[in-house]
Amino acid sequence: MAQPPTDTIALDFTKLDEAEMFRRAAEFHSKLSSRRSVRDFADTHVSKSTIEQCLLAAGTAPSGANRQPWHFAVVSNPELKRQIKLGAEQEEREFYSERAPQDWLDALAPLGTNAHKPFLETAPYLIVVFAEKLSMNHEREKQKNYYVTESASIATGLLIAALHTAGLATLTHTPAPMKFLNTILSRPITEKPLMILVVGYPADNARVPAITRKPLAAFTSFLE
Repeated sequence: MAQPPTDTIALDFTKLDEAEMFRRAAEFHSKLSSRRSVRDFADTHVSKSTIEQCLLAAGTAPSGANRQPWHFAVVSNPELKRQIKLGAEQEEREFYSERAPQDWLDALAPLGTNAHKPFLETAPYLIVVFAEKLSMNHEREKQKNYYVTESASIATGLLIAALHTAGLATLTHTPAPMKFLNTILSRPITEKPLMILVVGYPADNARVPAITRKPLAAFTSFLE
């Protein structure tokens, strides 16, 4: 039988009645249902302290063996944003002209996306998400991390929800391959870039594609 951990604290948990549970769940769904991926950003300043609070929320995510294998490189420097834009657009040009199969291009067509990514310079923040394959323990020794991509992805989901709740727009951008981000941001090769999260206020004239979301029954099964 597995032994319980020796270093523990009492769980801070408040049990709610069913009505309050439902109210909170419905309120959270209502809030997130207005979230959209935005490609037209304003260059309006966003408080760094707000970004920090959202990152702290992301840092509460569960992770394999509690290794917390993520790194968020928060970029507001204009020159670094320009370099990221140039690198991403180069990869995107090759994607759209050479690498993407036609069915993928057909799927992207209704969204109006192309290799031109001006939002990478316009938005006040780019948060580049890295998944850490290795980390350092307290003795400064390298240790392998577990469920790295899954853990970093969960943290990113919480970050997107936190930023939306704070009143900011986001866009997940995934040029491929993304190794150029390690070079530009001086991150070690043991970190895998997962995505660029574009963060800021939407432009006054921002428009988004008319889409629908799957109903609950289309993506859920209850086995009772």
